[in-house]
Amino acid sequence: MERNLVKRTDVLDSLVNVLASSVGSLTNPLKIYDTFKSKGEKDISLNTLTSYLSHLENAFIVEKALRYDVKGRKYIHTPCKYYFSDLGLRNARLNFRQQEETHLMENAIFNELHVRGFNVDVGVVEIRSDGKRIQTEVDFVCNKGNDRCYIQSALNLDTHEKTVQESRPLNNIPDSFKKIIVVKEHIRPWQTDDGILVIGILDFLLEKQNSYIGF
Repeated sequence: MERNLVKRTDVLDSLVNVLASSVGSLTNPLKIYDTFKSKGEKDISLNTLTSYLSHLENAFIVEKALRYDVKGRKYIHTPCKYYFSDLGLRNARLNFRQQEETHLMENAIFNELHVRGFNVDVGVVEIRSDGKRIQTEVDFVCNKGNDRCYIQSALNLDTHEKTVQESRPLNNIPDSFKKIIVVKEHIRPWQTDDGILVIGILDFLLEKQNSYIGF
């Protein structure tokens, strides 16, 4: 606040709460602005919110993941996702409420990938279903140099239908880079019939040589 001469500390305070409550959800400055307006905050501009988001990124409190069209090989600049650089601070900020395991696990994987030196985007894969084009999401498109892998975060694959659902975007990516699904359970790593590696979150976080990812 001192560095950027923030005048509306109350707005910045509320903005942090909004981001903490929506970890892993698609959003953008306009959507956040509409949230403030719906709560009766009339004397704030979109430019102010955009600036405050930039301040939080520059302070390494949150990190933004852009959406990337995997088949079209181009970035989709809106919407995007925001993740907290420190989940402990995020949880404390919300007084340890809103402990949705899906979102926290996704945030933890995002942070780990950054620590390992990957550039991380949120993937979009367009597929055809019943003659219609629909967009499916790959949680993370991870790049390091000329190497790439795709990672899906899922609490569990306890049914065949769930496995098909989580695998669907990965199976529609037309390249040979490694594809991985990370689940919550402590399991022995295995591969689906389509060659997708399924590993537990602890194995993913604790392995140090990127042996599962491959680079």
